[in-house]
Amino acid sequence: MTRDPAAAGGIRIVTEVPGPRSRALAARRDAAGARGAARLTDVAVEHAHGAYVTDVDGNRLLDFAGGIGMLAVGHTPDGVVAALKAQAERLVHLCAIVGTYEPYVRLLERLVEIAPGAFPKKAVLLNSGAEALETAVKIARAHTGRQAIVVFEGGYHGRTNLTLGMTSKYGLFKKGFGPFASEIYRLPFPDLYRRPAGMSEAEYVELAVQALDKAMVAQVDPSAVAAFVIEPVQGEAGFLPVPPRFFARLREIADASGALLVADEVQSGMGRTGQLWAAPQLGVVPDLLTTAKSLGAGMPIAAVVGRAEVMDAAHPGGLGGTYSGNPLACVAALEAIDRIADEAFLARARAVGERLRAGLERLVASYPQAGEVRGLGPMLAVEFVKDERTKEPFPELVLEVTKQALKRGLIVIRAGLYSNCIRLLPPLNLTDAEVDEGLAVLHEAVAAALATLGLPEHAKEGTTSV
Repeated sequence: MTRDPAAAGGIRIVTEVPGPRSRALAARRDAAGARGAARLTDVAVEHAHGAYVTDVDGNRLLDFAGGIGMLAVGHTPDGVVAALKAQAERLVHLCAIVGTYEPYVRLLERLVEIAPGAFPKKAVLLNSGAEALETAVKIARAHTGRQAIVVFEGGYHGRTNLTLGMTSKYGLFKKGFGPFASEIYRLPFPDLYRRPAGMSEAEYVELAVQALDKAMVAQVDPSAVAAFVIEPVQGEAGFLPVPPRFFARLREIADASGALLVADEVQSGMGRTGQLWAAPQLGVVPDLLTTAKSLGAGMPIAAVVGRAEVMDAAHPGGLGGTYSGNPLACVAALEAIDRIADEAFLARARAVGERLRAGLERLVASYPQAGEVRGLGPMLAVEFVKDERTKEPFPELVLEVTKQALKRGLIVIRAGLYSNCIRLLPPLNLTDAEVDEGLAVLHEAVAAALATLGLPEHAKEGTTSV
C-alpha cells in the first residue's frame, strides 16, 4: 500500500510539523502553564472535523489519537455541534443538585437502557473517568460495608489520590504524590505476549487463574473485598484484553463472596472495541460500569451505571458535584449514544478494526522490532521490542516513531507499561482511504525511525509494504 501525498481531502503538509506558529503557541503554554500538565506534541490546532485536524500553520493532519479515545464519532460531528448550539441558547448550566432538566433525565434513561445486564439499573452522572472510578469505589463500599479494593498491574484508573492508588506505572503518574489511599490490593495481570517461553496461552492463563486464587488467601480474603476493578481492555498498559477465562474466574470469585465486579470502560467502552461495551464481548456482565471519554463526543462527562440496588446504596448528597451532568455535556452525550449505539455504526467500527489489524499485522511481519499486534476490534496497539526473543521493550523507537509520523501528518501516541507501544484511537467511522493513509504513514514512520536511530530496517523476507 503506497501513499499519495497529493490525494484530495487527505493529509496536507505546508510547513514543517510542528510549524512556527504551533511552536510559538506551545512556548506560550510552557510559560503560563504548570509543567505537570504535559503534552505529547507541539501541534496547535485551529479547527478539526471528522478524522482530520488543521493546525495554526495550515497543515492538515490525520488524527489517530482522537483526544486519547474521546472522539469515536470524530471531531465536530454535525449532530453534536447542532445540539450544543441549540442547548446553549436555552440553558448552559443549572446544577443538578439545585434542580432537574430534560437532557439530564434523558441521558440517565439512555445509559440505563444501553448498559449491559438483564436487571434493574440506575446511573449517576459525573465529569471525568477518574471521578467515575472514585464514585464506583464509594458506591461499592457503601453497598458492601467493606473497604478492600482489588486492582491489577498495568491498570490505569485516574489521577486523583484514590485513583492514583489504583493505577500502575509509578514513574509517569504517581512519583512524589503519596501517600495513597489504603486498602488497595494490586494483583498480577496476565500479559499473554510476555508469558514464559514454551508456555501456551491457555497454560499461562491457567497459571494466572491459580495466582489469582492464591492471592485471595495470601493478600486479601474475598469476604473483605468491596470491589474488583478491572479494565476489560487495559488502556495505558498497551491495549491488553482480559483473557476470558481469567475474567470469568474473577466474576465467580465476586459472586461467591458478595464483592462487586466493576468494569472500567472509560477507554474501552462506547463502541471502541466494535461493540458498545467490551466486558460482555469477553463474556462477563459487571455489577457496575464506568464510562467517559467517547460518551461525550469531546465534552467532559462521565457516568457510573449498574445494578439499581447497588447504585442506591450511597446516601443522598454522597454522589455528584457542581458540574456533573451539565446540560451541554448531556446533549452531546445523547447525540453520541444515538450514533454509536446504531448497529450500522458498530458494523463500520468492526470493519475499520479488521482493516487496521490487517495493516498492522503486515507491519509486524515486516520488522522484527514490531513484536505484536493486540487489542479488541478497532482498539489496537503494536508493541515494539529490541529483540524478538527477549522482548526487551524499545521505548526509544516508539518515541521516534511518533515524531516521524507527526512530521508526515499522522498523530499517534504511546502506551504500554514500558511506553513501548503505539496505540490507535481514531474515529470509529473512518473511511477505507483514511485507514489506508494512516497505515501507510505509520509504515514510513517506522522505517524512518529505525534509520534515525542508526538501525538497519532488517525487513523480514517475503513481505510487502503496508
